[in-house]
Amino acid sequence: MDQIQKDRFVSGGNPAEECCRQIKQYVPFNEQEERDKEFLLECLENQKDIFTRKNRMAHMTASAWVVNAERDKVLMAYHNIYDSWSWLGGHADGDMDLLAVAIREVQEESGVTKVRPVSEDIYSLEVLTVDGHWKRGEYISSHLHLNVCYLLEAGEEEPLQKKPDENSAVAWFALDEAVEASSEPWFREHVYKKLNQKLKQAKSGKM
Repeated sequence: MDQIQKDRFVSGGNPAEECCRQIKQYVPFNEQEERDKEFLLECLENQKDIFTRKNRMAHMTASAWVVNAERDKVLMAYHNIYDSWSWLGGHADGDMDLLAVAIREVQEESGVTKVRPVSEDIYSLEVLTVDGHWKRGEYISSHLHLNVCYLLEAGEEEPLQKKPDENSAVAWFALDEAVEASSEPWFREHVYKKLNQKLKQAKSGKM
């Protein structure tokens, strides 16, 4: 358990129980999140090894919508497997503190070191399809990512560094440009536009 987790669970709380509690209390933003929340909780209750890749049908992941201090730019990476600009994040791989996973993945994938949660609450939920692909010489069959997304903040002044085994570039985009940068239509329409809409509503005091 790293320092982030120690700070958050110093009172002795269980990370798995905390994850389930947060998901149950999360108020869906739209119908997509309503349905995906139901599916995600069903998987958590009935599937084995859901926090590891041992479950080859579906497993937990954590993503981040990384914004600057002004909340008018988003940090994205050009993902090698998906051949597209995308948000940052990765597999839980046994770590049930998904906020810690999201922060760690942002640091590893972008090179930024000063990353903080705008809120420790869940920012969005998604069930994502992953097509079969080759990774490090091994074929990975199609499966589902049960994804929890957090809103994180990083400084634009920090140097960026790509992670060659996962991405080929890292860059800041204006909010609308971040959506257009993606070459994945489903993500543009159902994920990135939604994340920006929530961000804009929060800035205007409507959330």
